[in-house]
Amino acid sequence: MAISVLSEPRSETAQDAVAVSVVIPCLNELESIAECVASAQRVLEEHDLHGEVIVVDNGSDDGSGALALLAGARVVEEPRRGYGSAYLAGFAAARGDYIVMIDADLTYDFDEIPRFVRELEGGAELVMGNRMEAVQPGAMSRLSRIGNPLLSGFLNLLFRTPVRDAHCGMRALRQDILPALALQATGMELASEMVIRAAKGGLEIRELPIALHPREGESKLSPFRDGWRHMRLMLVYHPNFLFLLPGVLFGALGVLLMALVFARVSLFGHSLFIHTLIGGSLLVVVGTQLLGFGLCGRSYAVYQLGDRDPTFERIGRRIRLEHGLLLGLAVMAAGFGLGAVVVGHWFASGLGSLAEERVTILAATLVIVGVQVFFTSFLLSLIGLRRRGRDDF
Repeated sequence: MAISVLSEPRSETAQDAVAVSVVIPCLNELESIAECVASAQRVLEEHDLHGEVIVVDNGSDDGSGALALLAGARVVEEPRRGYGSAYLAGFAAARGDYIVMIDADLTYDFDEIPRFVRELEGGAELVMGNRMEAVQPGAMSRLSRIGNPLLSGFLNLLFRTPVRDAHCGMRALRQDILPALALQATGMELASEMVIRAAKGGLEIRELPIALHPREGESKLSPFRDGWRHMRLMLVYHPNFLFLLPGVLFGALGVLLMALVFARVSLFGHSLFIHTLIGGSLLVVVGTQLLGFGLCGRSYAVYQLGDRDPTFERIGRRIRLEHGLLLGLAVMAAGFGLGAVVVGHWFASGLGSLAEERVTILAATLVIVGVQVFFTSFLLSLIGLRRRGRDDF
């Protein structure tokens, strides 16, 4: 990441090494940035915390960066817009053992910084603020009051995190966990990514209740756009929910419908005809494809991103590429066999109309599913090539 530091850090000694880096992203915060820098410096000094204040100028055109520099902050320029981009640049420039993240709009109390640092000193690796019990009048819109708990609840459901306010802008983390987090998000969704990656890595996460005050200046938040970015990232990080669960449901429903048609079972007093069989076939094909996507996503997360999943790894050690290929070939063979029977009957009937439409649809379904299984096995093998000690699936 290309960043430009406007104020060069001085050389450090053992006595004045930086312990705390307060990182403040800034985009056109002329009204508040100087006060934020002054407050951060005051708190560090009052509590004898050897620290630095880093302001990441995220392309401001109102002179915020220059004002922060005059106030005594180290200013890092990151022209690529985005909450995540700003913080990634700030993390790269931070020299402290502990990093405190806080917004530049005066919505959070800088006097809370020592509490966050104490939690890190006490063994926490990520400390989150929880605003929801102390939101001051006018500090949070009604939409955000509803949307934030819903998004946080959905994140907790998917990733089993202990965080009630997953999108609080005041948080702190240890510098040495950044490589493990491997953060990449460039927008507001960085807040979710940090919690997800910390939970997946088994890091110690703690939460502190804090107050939220009305902001100074114009809000940069777009509730629907940013909410969708958070939701999108959660789904991408959880292929089981995005692919595997729908795949199982669609596939099971499709198999059930096809079985009912072949058993000539009536449903709600109505006979099930060929259209139901076609619908069931489509569900089976789609379900199989989603299962393949889910397995590939899970494999990529485990073998390329380093996520820990003992169950998946144990299954991966037992199932090899050849198993998937044989299964795919067997399903295809069954489909081609049924197809041959249908064609044989067709020739025997003098090349008239196909009398066994049901068997024809079943044969086509088996061939398609077999092809999906066959080539998905190869894709899984390619994704897992870098596994230690294994070169096949």
